[in-house]
Amino acid sequence: MLWLKLQKHRLFTSYPKVFRMLKKPVYVLGTGLSHNASSVLLKDGKICVGIEKERLTRVKHDGGNDNQSIQYCLDAEGIRLEDVDLVVQTANFDIPEREYHQGKRLFTSPQHPPIVNISHHLAHAYSAIGTCPFDECYIMIIDGCGSPFSQYQTLHPDVPGILMGNFSAAREMICEKDSFYYYDGHKLRTLQKDFSPMSGLQSDQKISLPTTRHSIGGFYAAVSHYVFNNMDDVGKLMGLAPFGKSGVYNHQAFCFKKGRLFIDEDWNKHLNQPSGGYDHFIQNFDYYANVAKWAQEQVEYAVLQCIDERFKTHPPGKLCYSGGVALNAVANSKLSDKLGHTNLYFEPAAGDNGLALGCAFYGWLEYLKKPKVKHNGSTCFGKVYGQDHIENMLVQDMANTRLSFTRFDTEDELLRICAQKLVEGKVMAWFYEGSEFGPRALGRRSILAHPGIEGLQNHINRHIKFREDFRPFAPAVQEEKVHLYFEKGYSSPYMILTDRTRKEFLEALINVTHKDGSARVQTVGKKWSLRFWKLLEEFGKQSGIPVLLNTSLNKKGMPMVETPEEAFSFFKESALDLLIIENQMIEKK
Repeated sequence: MLWLKLQKHRLFTSYPKVFRMLKKPVYVLGTGLSHNASSVLLKDGKICVGIEKERLTRVKHDGGNDNQSIQYCLDAEGIRLEDVDLVVQTANFDIPEREYHQGKRLFTSPQHPPIVNISHHLAHAYSAIGTCPFDECYIMIIDGCGSPFSQYQTLHPDVPGILMGNFSAAREMICEKDSFYYYDGHKLRTLQKDFSPMSGLQSDQKISLPTTRHSIGGFYAAVSHYVFNNMDDVGKLMGLAPFGKSGVYNHQAFCFKKGRLFIDEDWNKHLNQPSGGYDHFIQNFDYYANVAKWAQEQVEYAVLQCIDERFKTHPPGKLCYSGGVALNAVANSKLSDKLGHTNLYFEPAAGDNGLALGCAFYGWLEYLKKPKVKHNGSTCFGKVYGQDHIENMLVQDMANTRLSFTRFDTEDELLRICAQKLVEGKVMAWFYEGSEFGPRALGRRSILAHPGIEGLQNHINRHIKFREDFRPFAPAVQEEKVHLYFEKGYSSPYMILTDRTRKEFLEALINVTHKDGSARVQTVGKKWSLRFWKLLEEFGKQSGIPVLLNTSLNKKGMPMVETPEEAFSFFKESALDLLIIENQMIEKK
Protein backbone atom coordinates (compact mmCIF):
# COMPACT_ATOMS: atom_id res chain seq x y z
CA MET A 1 0.00 0.00 0.00
CA LEU A 2 2.84 2.38 0.90
CA TRP A 3 4.57 1.49 -2.40
CA LEU A 4 1.39 2.45 -4.35
CA LYS A 5 1.13 5.78 -2.51
CA LEU A 6 4.77 6.54 -3.32
CA GLN A 7 4.23 5.83 -7.01
CA LYS A 8 1.16 8.09 -7.10
CA HIS A 9 3.15 10.83 -5.34
CA ARG A 10 6.04 10.55 -7.82
CA LEU A 11 3.66 10.65 -10.79
CA PHE A 12 1.82 13.67 -9.42
CA THR A 13 4.95 15.66 -8.52
CA SER A 14 6.45 14.97 -11.96
CA TYR A 15 3.50 16.61 -13.76
CA PRO A 16 4.87 20.18 -13.61
CA LYS A 17 8.19 19.00 -15.03
CA VAL A 18 6.47 17.06 -17.82
CA PHE A 19 4.24 20.06 -18.52
CA ARG A 20 7.27 22.33 -18.82
CA MET A 21 8.91 19.86 -21.20
CA LEU A 22 5.83 19.76 -23.42
CA LYS A 23 5.11 23.48 -23.25
CA LYS A 24 5.57 25.18 -26.64
CA PRO A 25 8.26 27.87 -26.76
CA VAL A 26 7.15 31.42 -27.57
CA TYR A 27 8.88 32.70 -30.70
CA VAL A 28 9.01 36.39 -31.62
CA LEU A 29 10.50 37.39 -34.97
CA GLY A 30 11.86 40.89 -35.52
CA THR A 31 12.63 42.11 -39.01
CA GLY A 32 14.04 45.39 -40.35
CA LEU A 33 13.41 46.28 -44.00
CA SER A 34 15.44 49.46 -44.45
CA HIS A 35 19.04 49.50 -45.68
CA ASN A 36 21.30 47.25 -43.55
CA ALA A 37 18.33 44.93 -43.17
CA SER A 38 18.29 41.99 -40.76
CA SER A 39 16.08 39.47 -38.98
CA VAL A 40 16.25 38.19 -35.38
CA LEU A 41 14.39 35.35 -33.67
CA LEU A 42 13.69 35.27 -29.91
CA LYS A 43 12.82 32.05 -28.12
CA ASP A 44 11.14 32.67 -24.76
CA GLY A 45 12.73 36.11 -24.61
CA LYS A 46 16.27 35.03 -25.51
CA ILE A 47 18.03 35.60 -28.83
CA CYS A 48 18.44 32.24 -30.54
CA VAL A 49 19.47 33.37 -34.02
CA GLY A 50 19.95 36.58 -36.01
CA ILE A 51 21.47 37.56 -39.35
CA GLU A 52 22.03 40.64 -41.48
CA LYS A 53 20.70 40.35 -45.02
CA GLU A 54 23.99 41.43 -46.60
CA ARG A 55 25.71 38.32 -45.19
CA LEU A 56 23.37 36.15 -47.28
CA THR A 57 22.97 38.16 -50.50
CA ARG A 58 26.64 39.30 -50.46
CA VAL A 59 25.48 42.85 -51.30
CA LYS A 60 26.89 45.45 -48.89
CA HIS A 61 24.20 47.29 -46.86
CA ASP A 62 21.45 45.30 -48.58
CA GLY A 63 17.86 45.97 -47.54
CA GLY A 64 14.26 45.58 -48.63
CA ASN A 65 12.58 42.18 -48.94
CA ASP A 66 13.27 40.04 -45.87
CA ASN A 67 12.61 36.49 -47.14
CA GLN A 68 16.23 35.30 -47.05
CA SER A 69 17.08 36.56 -43.57
CA ILE A 70 13.79 35.23 -42.12
CA GLN A 71 14.25 31.83 -43.75
CA TYR A 72 17.81 31.66 -42.40
CA CYS A 73 16.49 32.19 -38.86
CA LEU A 74 13.74 29.60 -39.24
CA ASP A 75 16.11 27.01 -40.71
CA ALA A 76 18.75 27.60 -38.04
CA GLU A 77 16.18 27.05 -35.29
CA GLY A 78 14.52 24.15 -37.13
CA ILE A 79 11.00 25.63 -37.10
CA ARG A 80 8.40 26.80 -39.61
CA LEU A 81 6.82 30.22 -39.91
CA GLU A 82 3.64 28.75 -38.41
CA ASP A 83 5.59 28.15 -35.17
CA VAL A 84 6.27 31.89 -34.75
CA ASP A 85 3.84 33.64 -32.39
CA LEU A 86 4.44 37.24 -33.40
CA VAL A 87 6.28 39.28 -36.03
CA VAL A 88 7.36 42.89 -35.42
CA GLN A 89 8.74 44.92 -38.32
CA THR A 90 10.03 48.39 -39.19
CA ALA A 91 10.97 50.28 -42.34
CA ASN A 92 12.02 53.90 -42.65
CA PHE A 93 9.58 55.53 -45.05
CA ASP A 94 6.64 53.16 -45.30
CA ILE A 95 4.69 50.49 -43.48
CA PRO A 96 5.52 47.23 -45.31
CA GLU A 97 2.64 45.16 -46.59
CA ARG A 98 2.19 41.70 -45.18
CA GLU A 99 2.42 39.86 -48.51
CA TYR A 100 4.63 42.17 -50.57
CA HIS A 101 7.60 44.45 -49.97
CA GLN A 102 10.06 44.82 -52.84
CA GLY A 103 8.98 41.33 -53.84
CA LYS A 104 6.64 38.66 -52.53
CA ARG A 105 7.08 37.94 -48.82
CA LEU A 106 6.69 34.74 -46.81
CA PHE A 107 3.56 35.87 -44.94
CA THR A 108 0.88 34.60 -47.30
CA SER A 109 -1.04 32.03 -45.24
CA PRO A 110 -3.84 32.66 -42.72
CA GLN A 111 -1.86 30.40 -40.36
CA HIS A 112 1.07 32.78 -40.37
CA PRO A 113 1.60 34.98 -37.28
CA PRO A 114 0.22 38.49 -36.72
CA ILE A 115 2.44 41.41 -37.72
CA VAL A 116 3.02 44.57 -35.66
CA ASN A 117 4.70 47.72 -37.02
CA ILE A 118 6.86 50.12 -35.00
CA SER A 119 8.85 53.27 -35.77
CA HIS A 120 12.58 53.49 -36.46
CA HIS A 121 13.80 55.08 -33.22
CA LEU A 122 11.54 52.89 -31.09
CA ALA A 123 13.24 49.83 -32.65
CA HIS A 124 16.66 51.33 -31.86
CA ALA A 125 15.53 51.93 -28.27
CA TYR A 126 14.32 48.37 -27.69
CA SER A 127 17.50 46.90 -29.18
CA ALA A 128 19.33 48.61 -26.31
CA ILE A 129 16.72 47.74 -23.66
CA GLY A 130 16.73 44.05 -24.56
CA THR A 131 20.51 43.62 -24.49
CA CYS A 132 21.69 46.09 -21.83
CA PRO A 133 22.65 45.01 -18.28
CA PHE A 134 20.49 47.71 -16.61
CA ASP A 135 17.08 47.25 -14.99
CA GLU A 136 16.22 50.96 -15.35
CA CYS A 137 17.85 53.38 -17.75
CA TYR A 138 17.61 56.34 -20.07
CA ILE A 139 17.96 55.65 -23.80
CA MET A 140 19.44 58.13 -26.28
CA ILE A 141 19.04 57.58 -30.02
CA ILE A 142 21.07 59.69 -32.46
CA ASP A 143 21.30 58.89 -36.16
CA GLY A 144 20.95 60.35 -39.63
CA CYS A 145 17.31 59.66 -40.35
CA GLY A 146 14.44 57.82 -38.66
CA SER A 147 10.73 57.53 -39.38
CA PRO A 148 8.77 60.43 -40.90
CA PHE A 149 6.57 62.32 -38.45
CA SER A 150 3.39 61.26 -40.23
CA GLN A 151 4.38 57.60 -40.01
CA TYR A 152 5.32 57.98 -36.35
CA GLN A 153 1.88 59.47 -35.60
CA THR A 154 0.13 56.67 -37.49
CA LEU A 155 2.04 53.92 -35.69
CA HIS A 156 2.06 55.44 -32.19
CA PRO A 157 -0.86 57.88 -31.82
CA ASP A 158 -1.07 57.36 -28.04
CA VAL A 159 2.61 57.37 -27.11
CA PRO A 160 3.13 60.05 -24.43
CA GLY A 161 6.17 62.30 -24.54
CA ILE A 162 7.45 65.78 -25.27
CA LEU A 163 7.94 66.69 -28.92
CA MET A 164 10.52 69.45 -29.25
CA GLY A 165 8.48 71.51 -31.70
CA ASN A 166 5.13 71.88 -33.47
CA PHE A 167 5.92 69.25 -36.12
CA SER A 168 2.32 68.78 -37.25
CA ALA A 169 2.52 72.21 -38.95
CA ALA A 170 5.48 71.22 -41.15
CA ARG A 171 4.81 71.42 -44.91
CA GLU A 172 7.74 69.22 -45.93
CA MET A 173 8.74 65.72 -44.90
CA ILE A 174 10.36 65.71 -41.48
CA CYS A 175 11.96 62.67 -39.87
CA GLU A 176 13.32 61.56 -36.50
CA LYS A 177 16.86 62.74 -35.75
CA ASP A 178 17.28 62.22 -31.98
CA SER A 179 15.06 60.72 -29.29
CA PHE A 180 15.37 60.48 -25.50
CA TYR A 181 13.49 57.82 -23.53
CA TYR A 182 13.26 56.37 -20.04
CA TYR A 183 12.69 52.69 -19.27
CA ASP A 184 11.60 51.90 -15.70
CA GLY A 185 12.02 48.14 -15.99
CA HIS A 186 8.50 47.62 -17.31
CA LYS A 187 7.49 50.51 -19.53
CA LEU A 188 9.21 52.86 -21.97
CA ARG A 189 8.38 56.58 -21.83
CA THR A 190 9.28 59.11 -24.51
CA LEU A 191 10.85 62.06 -22.73
CA GLN A 192 11.96 64.25 -25.64
CA LYS A 193 11.87 63.72 -29.37
CA ASP A 194 13.15 65.89 -32.21
CA PHE A 195 12.45 65.85 -35.94
CA SER A 196 14.13 67.60 -38.86
CA PRO A 197 13.35 68.35 -42.53
CA MET A 198 14.98 66.07 -45.09
CA SER A 199 18.08 67.01 -47.05
CA GLY A 200 19.19 64.84 -49.97
CA LEU A 201 22.87 64.67 -50.87
CA GLN A 202 23.63 65.51 -54.49
CA SER A 203 26.23 63.48 -56.40
CA ASP A 204 26.84 61.59 -59.61
CA GLN A 205 26.47 58.35 -57.68
CA LYS A 206 23.29 56.90 -56.25
CA ILE A 207 22.77 57.69 -52.56
CA SER A 208 20.75 54.92 -50.99
CA LEU A 209 19.36 56.90 -48.03
CA PRO A 210 18.71 60.64 -47.68
CA THR A 211 19.37 62.21 -44.30
CA THR A 212 17.80 64.85 -42.13
CA ARG A 213 19.11 68.40 -42.50
CA HIS A 214 20.00 68.96 -38.85
CA SER A 215 21.25 65.54 -37.76
CA ILE A 216 24.71 64.52 -36.60
CA GLY A 217 24.51 61.41 -38.76
CA GLY A 218 23.57 63.48 -41.81
CA PHE A 219 26.50 65.84 -41.22
CA TYR A 220 28.97 62.96 -40.91
CA ALA A 221 27.65 61.28 -44.05
CA ALA A 222 27.89 64.53 -46.02
CA VAL A 223 31.53 65.13 -45.00
CA SER A 224 32.42 61.51 -45.71
CA HIS A 225 30.98 61.87 -49.21
CA TYR A 226 32.93 65.10 -49.67
CA VAL A 227 36.22 63.46 -48.61
CA PHE A 228 35.92 60.07 -50.30
CA ASN A 229 33.53 60.80 -53.17
CA ASN A 230 31.28 57.90 -52.11
CA MET A 231 29.00 56.80 -49.30
CA ASP A 232 30.69 53.44 -48.62
CA ASP A 233 31.93 52.84 -45.09
CA VAL A 234 31.09 56.26 -43.67
CA GLY A 235 32.93 55.25 -40.49
CA LYS A 236 36.33 55.38 -42.21
CA LEU A 237 36.24 59.16 -41.74
CA MET A 238 36.97 58.38 -38.08
CA GLY A 239 40.01 56.34 -39.18
CA LEU A 240 41.32 59.26 -41.25
CA ALA A 241 40.89 61.89 -38.52
CA PRO A 242 44.01 60.92 -36.48
CA PHE A 243 46.15 61.96 -39.47
CA GLY A 244 44.71 65.49 -39.38
CA LYS A 245 45.53 68.54 -37.26
CA SER A 246 43.19 70.29 -34.85
CA GLY A 247 42.54 73.99 -35.31
CA VAL A 248 43.00 74.19 -39.07
CA TYR A 249 39.28 74.93 -39.34
CA ASN A 250 37.56 76.68 -36.45
CA HIS A 251 34.07 76.99 -37.90
CA GLN A 252 31.38 75.59 -35.61
CA ALA A 253 29.02 73.30 -37.54
CA PHE A 254 26.42 72.75 -34.78
CA CYS A 255 24.44 75.02 -32.53
CA PHE A 256 21.75 74.48 -29.90
CA LYS A 257 18.55 76.49 -29.56
CA LYS A 258 16.30 75.73 -26.58
CA GLY A 259 17.90 72.29 -26.27
CA ARG A 260 17.46 71.42 -29.93
CA LEU A 261 20.43 70.67 -32.17
CA PHE A 262 20.78 72.49 -35.50
CA ILE A 263 23.42 72.62 -38.22
CA ASP A 264 24.61 76.15 -38.95
CA GLU A 265 23.47 77.46 -42.34
CA ASP A 266 27.01 77.99 -43.61
CA TRP A 267 28.54 74.92 -41.95
CA ASN A 268 30.20 73.87 -45.22
CA LYS A 269 31.51 77.25 -46.33
CA HIS A 270 35.15 76.08 -46.27
CA LEU A 271 34.43 72.76 -48.03
CA ASN A 272 35.18 73.86 -51.59
CA GLN A 273 37.46 71.03 -52.82
CA PRO A 274 35.32 67.87 -53.05
CA SER A 275 37.28 64.72 -53.75
CA GLY A 276 37.40 63.60 -57.36
CA GLY A 277 38.23 60.00 -56.49
CA TYR A 278 40.99 58.01 -54.83
CA ASP A 279 43.92 59.50 -56.80
CA HIS A 280 42.73 63.03 -56.02
CA PHE A 281 42.29 62.04 -52.37
CA ILE A 282 45.87 60.69 -52.11
CA GLN A 283 47.35 63.75 -53.80
CA ASN A 284 45.61 65.99 -51.28
CA PHE A 285 45.81 63.65 -48.31
CA ASP A 286 46.75 66.26 -45.68
CA TYR A 287 43.88 68.52 -46.70
CA TYR A 288 41.28 65.77 -46.39
CA ALA A 289 42.80 64.50 -43.15
CA ASN A 290 42.39 67.99 -41.67
CA VAL A 291 38.76 68.10 -42.83
CA ALA A 292 38.17 64.68 -41.25
CA LYS A 293 39.73 65.87 -37.99
CA TRP A 294 37.48 68.93 -37.97
CA ALA A 295 34.38 66.85 -38.69
CA GLN A 296 35.24 64.31 -36.02
CA GLU A 297 35.68 67.01 -33.40
CA GLN A 298 32.39 68.61 -34.43
CA VAL A 299 30.62 65.28 -33.94
CA GLU A 300 32.20 64.77 -30.52
CA TYR A 301 31.03 68.21 -29.41
CA ALA A 302 27.50 67.67 -30.77
CA VAL A 303 27.04 64.24 -29.16
CA LEU A 304 28.23 65.33 -25.73
CA GLN A 305 26.27 68.58 -25.84
CA CYS A 306 23.08 66.88 -27.05
CA ILE A 307 23.13 64.35 -24.22
CA ASP A 308 24.08 67.08 -21.73
CA GLU A 309 21.05 69.11 -22.85
CA ARG A 310 18.75 66.14 -22.18
CA PHE A 311 20.12 65.58 -18.68
CA LYS A 312 19.64 69.25 -17.80
CA THR A 313 15.93 68.55 -17.29
CA HIS A 314 16.20 64.99 -15.93
CA PRO A 315 18.05 63.50 -12.96
CA PRO A 316 21.24 61.52 -13.69
CA GLY A 317 21.02 57.78 -14.25
CA LYS A 318 22.23 54.86 -16.36
CA LEU A 319 22.25 55.56 -20.09
CA CYS A 320 21.90 53.30 -23.12
CA TYR A 321 23.04 54.78 -26.40
CA SER A 322 22.12 53.59 -29.91
CA GLY A 323 21.53 54.80 -33.46
CA GLY A 324 24.14 55.02 -36.20
CA VAL A 325 26.09 57.86 -34.53
CA ALA A 326 26.65 55.58 -31.52
CA LEU A 327 29.17 53.64 -33.64
CA ASN A 328 31.61 56.56 -33.39
CA ALA A 329 34.11 55.03 -30.98
CA VAL A 330 36.06 58.24 -30.34
CA ALA A 331 32.96 60.21 -29.36
CA ASN A 332 31.83 57.24 -27.27
CA SER A 333 35.07 57.29 -25.29
CA LYS A 334 34.69 60.97 -24.47
CA LEU A 335 31.10 60.35 -23.42
CA SER A 336 32.28 57.46 -21.25
CA ASP A 337 34.88 59.68 -19.59
CA LYS A 338 32.23 62.29 -18.85
CA LEU A 339 29.39 60.10 -17.57
CA GLY A 340 31.38 57.22 -16.10
CA HIS A 341 32.12 53.95 -17.86
CA THR A 342 29.86 51.80 -15.66
CA ASN A 343 26.89 54.12 -16.24
CA LEU A 344 26.86 53.60 -20.01
CA TYR A 345 25.85 50.86 -22.43
CA PHE A 346 26.63 51.22 -26.12
CA GLU A 347 24.42 48.94 -28.21
CA PRO A 348 26.86 46.89 -30.36
CA ALA A 349 24.54 46.80 -33.39
CA ALA A 350 23.75 50.49 -33.05
CA GLY A 351 23.22 51.01 -36.79
CA ASP A 352 20.17 49.99 -38.77
CA ASN A 353 21.26 46.34 -38.70
CA GLY A 354 20.14 46.38 -35.06
CA LEU A 355 16.55 47.40 -35.84
CA ALA A 356 15.39 43.78 -36.13
CA LEU A 357 16.79 43.13 -32.68
CA GLY A 358 14.75 46.01 -31.29
CA CYS A 359 11.63 44.84 -33.12
CA ALA A 360 11.92 41.40 -31.56
CA PHE A 361 12.39 42.76 -28.03
CA TYR A 362 9.49 45.21 -28.48
CA GLY A 363 7.30 42.24 -29.35
CA TRP A 364 8.39 40.30 -26.28
CA LEU A 365 8.49 43.10 -23.70
CA GLU A 366 5.81 45.57 -24.80
CA TYR A 367 3.36 43.72 -27.03
CA LEU A 368 3.31 40.34 -25.22
CA LYS A 369 4.06 41.93 -21.82
CA LYS A 370 6.66 39.31 -20.97
CA PRO A 371 9.45 39.89 -18.42
CA LYS A 372 12.92 40.81 -19.60
CA VAL A 373 15.34 37.88 -19.76
CA LYS A 374 18.90 38.90 -18.93
CA HIS A 375 21.12 38.91 -22.02
CA ASN A 376 24.49 37.14 -21.77
CA GLY A 377 26.37 39.92 -23.59
CA SER A 378 27.13 37.95 -26.74
CA THR A 379 26.70 39.40 -30.22
CA CYS A 380 27.19 36.05 -31.97
CA PHE A 381 23.74 35.06 -33.24
CA GLY A 382 24.61 33.19 -36.46
CA LYS A 383 24.08 29.48 -36.99
CA VAL A 384 26.87 26.97 -36.45
CA TYR A 385 28.12 24.99 -39.45
CA GLY A 386 28.85 21.39 -38.45
CA GLN A 387 32.07 19.44 -38.95
CA ASP A 388 30.47 17.26 -41.66
CA HIS A 389 29.51 20.39 -43.63
CA ILE A 390 33.07 21.70 -43.41
CA GLU A 391 34.75 18.41 -44.36
CA ASN A 392 32.39 17.87 -47.29
CA MET A 393 33.20 21.36 -48.48
CA LEU A 394 36.97 20.81 -48.23
CA VAL A 395 37.15 17.31 -49.68
CA GLN A 396 37.15 18.44 -53.31
CA ASP A 397 40.28 20.53 -52.70
CA MET A 398 42.19 17.96 -50.68
CA ALA A 399 44.24 17.01 -53.74
CA ASN A 400 45.38 20.64 -54.27
CA THR A 401 49.18 20.43 -53.99
CA ARG A 402 49.43 24.13 -53.14
CA LEU A 403 47.48 23.64 -49.91
CA SER A 404 48.05 21.54 -46.81
CA PHE A 405 45.15 20.35 -44.67
CA THR A 406 45.40 19.48 -40.96
CA ARG A 407 42.63 18.42 -38.62
CA PHE A 408 43.38 18.78 -34.92
CA ASP A 409 41.97 16.35 -32.37
CA THR A 410 42.52 18.68 -29.42
CA GLU A 411 41.90 22.39 -29.04
CA ASP A 412 45.15 22.89 -27.11
CA GLU A 413 47.24 21.61 -30.02
CA LEU A 414 45.29 23.74 -32.51
CA LEU A 415 45.84 26.89 -30.45
CA ARG A 416 49.53 26.14 -29.90
CA ILE A 417 50.17 25.82 -33.64
CA CYS A 418 48.02 28.87 -34.45
CA ALA A 419 49.93 31.02 -31.96
CA GLN A 420 53.23 29.73 -33.37
CA LYS A 421 52.21 30.71 -36.91
CA LEU A 422 51.10 34.17 -35.76
CA VAL A 423 54.41 34.71 -33.94
CA GLU A 424 56.17 33.87 -37.22
CA GLY A 425 54.26 36.69 -38.93
CA LYS A 426 51.60 34.65 -40.73
CA VAL A 427 48.24 36.30 -41.40
CA MET A 428 45.35 34.05 -40.40
CA ALA A 429 41.66 33.83 -41.27
CA TRP A 430 39.77 32.70 -38.17
CA PHE A 431 36.31 31.12 -38.61
CA TYR A 432 34.57 29.74 -35.53
CA GLU A 433 30.98 28.87 -34.58
CA GLY A 434 28.12 31.34 -35.24
CA SER A 435 28.84 34.70 -36.87
CA GLU A 436 28.74 38.07 -35.13
CA PHE A 437 25.68 40.31 -35.49
CA GLY A 438 26.66 43.90 -36.18
CA PRO A 439 29.51 45.74 -37.88
CA ARG A 440 32.47 44.32 -35.92
CA ALA A 441 34.32 41.02 -36.20
CA LEU A 442 34.90 39.93 -32.61
CA GLY A 443 36.64 36.59 -33.04
CA ARG A 444 34.18 34.51 -35.04
CA ARG A 445 34.80 35.88 -38.57
CA SER A 446 38.18 37.58 -38.15
CA ILE A 447 41.56 38.13 -39.77
CA LEU A 448 44.27 37.87 -37.11
CA ALA A 449 47.93 38.88 -37.15
CA HIS A 450 50.88 39.92 -35.00
CA PRO A 451 50.37 43.44 -33.58
CA GLY A 452 54.04 44.41 -33.67
CA ILE A 453 55.74 43.04 -36.80
CA GLU A 454 56.44 46.10 -38.90
CA GLY A 455 54.82 46.13 -42.33
CA LEU A 456 51.97 43.74 -41.55
CA GLN A 457 49.39 46.54 -41.34
CA ASN A 458 50.18 47.77 -44.85
CA HIS A 459 50.38 44.21 -46.17
CA ILE A 460 46.89 43.37 -44.88
CA ASN A 461 45.37 46.63 -46.13
CA ARG A 462 46.95 46.38 -49.59
CA HIS A 463 47.00 42.66 -50.39
CA ILE A 464 44.19 41.16 -48.33
CA LYS A 465 41.62 43.86 -47.55
CA PHE A 466 42.37 45.91 -50.74
CA ARG A 467 41.62 49.20 -48.99
CA GLU A 468 43.28 52.50 -48.12
CA ASP A 469 46.60 52.38 -46.24
CA PHE A 470 45.40 54.69 -43.47
CA ARG A 471 42.62 52.33 -42.37
CA PRO A 472 43.34 51.15 -38.80
CA PHE A 473 43.07 47.73 -37.17
CA ALA A 474 41.90 46.89 -33.68
CA PRO A 475 43.88 45.32 -30.85
CA ALA A 476 42.14 42.32 -29.29
CA VAL A 477 43.36 41.82 -25.72
CA GLN A 478 42.36 39.65 -22.77
CA GLU A 479 39.94 41.72 -20.70
CA GLU A 480 41.77 41.17 -17.41
CA LYS A 481 45.03 42.50 -18.92
CA VAL A 482 43.75 45.50 -20.90
CA HIS A 483 44.98 47.98 -18.26
CA LEU A 484 48.55 46.75 -18.73
CA TYR A 485 48.71 47.92 -22.36
CA PHE A 486 46.13 50.74 -22.59
CA GLU A 487 45.83 53.82 -20.39
CA LYS A 488 42.16 53.79 -19.36
CA GLY A 489 41.81 50.02 -19.37
CA TYR A 490 38.04 50.11 -19.99
CA SER A 491 36.12 46.94 -20.72
CA SER A 492 35.27 47.17 -24.45
CA PRO A 493 34.00 43.78 -25.70
CA TYR A 494 32.29 45.26 -28.78
CA MET A 495 35.21 47.30 -30.21
CA ILE A 496 33.11 50.44 -29.75
CA LEU A 497 35.48 52.53 -27.58
CA THR A 498 38.95 53.96 -28.09
CA ASP A 499 41.79 54.05 -25.59
CA ARG A 500 45.41 55.17 -25.74
CA THR A 501 48.27 52.69 -26.08
CA ARG A 502 50.74 53.02 -23.23
CA LYS A 503 53.97 54.64 -24.41
CA GLU A 504 56.12 51.66 -23.48
CA PHE A 505 54.08 49.45 -25.85
CA LEU A 506 53.81 51.76 -28.86
CA GLU A 507 56.41 49.78 -30.81
CA ALA A 508 55.07 46.38 -29.74
CA LEU A 509 51.56 47.43 -30.84
CA ILE A 510 52.52 49.45 -33.92
CA ASN A 511 50.01 47.66 -36.21
CA VAL A 512 47.01 48.40 -33.97
CA THR A 513 47.81 51.93 -32.78
CA HIS A 514 46.65 54.99 -34.73
CA LYS A 515 49.04 57.79 -35.63
CA ASP A 516 47.81 59.85 -32.66
CA GLY A 517 48.47 57.02 -30.19
CA SER A 518 44.84 55.90 -29.89
CA ALA A 519 43.46 52.41 -30.47
CA ARG A 520 39.95 50.99 -30.89
CA VAL A 521 40.26 48.23 -28.33
CA GLN A 522 38.42 44.92 -28.13
CA THR A 523 38.56 43.25 -24.73
CA VAL A 524 38.08 39.48 -24.93
CA GLY A 525 36.54 37.55 -22.04
CA LYS A 526 35.94 33.89 -21.33
CA LYS A 527 32.16 34.20 -21.12
CA TRP A 528 31.27 34.06 -24.82
CA SER A 529 34.70 34.16 -26.49
CA LEU A 530 36.50 31.34 -24.67
CA ARG A 531 38.42 29.94 -27.65
CA PHE A 532 39.55 33.40 -28.75
CA TRP A 533 40.60 34.17 -25.16
CA LYS A 534 42.62 30.95 -25.08
CA LEU A 535 44.32 31.85 -28.36
CA LEU A 536 45.35 35.22 -26.88
CA GLU A 537 46.65 33.39 -23.81
CA GLU A 538 48.76 31.04 -25.91
CA PHE A 539 49.98 33.86 -28.16
CA GLY A 540 50.97 35.78 -25.03
CA LYS A 541 53.01 32.84 -23.76
CA GLN A 542 54.88 32.54 -27.04
CA SER A 543 55.26 36.26 -27.92
CA GLY A 544 55.24 37.94 -24.53
CA ILE A 545 52.10 40.03 -25.20
CA PRO A 546 48.47 38.70 -25.20
CA VAL A 547 47.30 41.11 -27.93
CA LEU A 548 46.42 40.35 -31.56
CA LEU A 549 45.56 42.48 -34.58
CA ASN A 550 41.89 41.79 -35.35
CA THR A 551 39.90 42.86 -38.39
CA SER A 552 36.84 41.52 -40.20
CA LEU A 553 37.12 38.53 -42.54
CA ASN A 554 36.35 40.33 -45.81
CA LYS A 555 37.81 42.80 -48.27
CA LYS A 556 36.71 46.30 -49.24
CA GLY A 557 33.13 46.32 -50.50
CA MET A 558 32.45 42.75 -49.34
CA PRO A 559 30.21 41.85 -46.39
CA MET A 560 31.84 39.70 -43.73
CA VAL A 561 31.91 36.05 -44.70
CA GLU A 562 29.08 33.93 -43.33
CA THR A 563 29.66 30.38 -44.61
CA PRO A 564 32.67 28.06 -44.67
CA GLU A 565 32.52 28.16 -48.48
CA GLU A 566 32.86 31.95 -48.51
CA ALA A 567 35.75 31.83 -46.05
CA PHE A 568 37.60 29.20 -48.10
CA SER A 569 37.03 31.07 -51.36
CA PHE A 570 38.31 34.35 -49.91
CA PHE A 571 41.33 32.56 -48.43
CA LYS A 572 42.30 31.11 -51.81
CA GLU A 573 41.94 34.38 -53.73
CA SER A 574 43.73 36.64 -51.20
CA ALA A 575 47.19 36.83 -49.65
CA LEU A 576 46.06 35.14 -46.45
CA ASP A 577 48.56 32.51 -45.22
CA LEU A 578 46.26 30.35 -43.10
CA LEU A 579 42.59 29.55 -42.67
CA ILE A 580 41.21 28.05 -39.47
CA ILE A 581 37.68 26.66 -39.77
CA GLU A 582 36.69 25.13 -36.44
CA ASN A 583 39.33 22.38 -35.97
CA GLN A 584 40.66 22.43 -39.54
CA MET A 585 43.78 24.31 -40.59
CA ILE A 586 44.41 25.01 -44.27
CA GLU A 587 47.80 26.51 -45.12
CA LYS A 588 49.31 27.73 -48.37
CA LYS A 589 52.59 25.99 -49.12
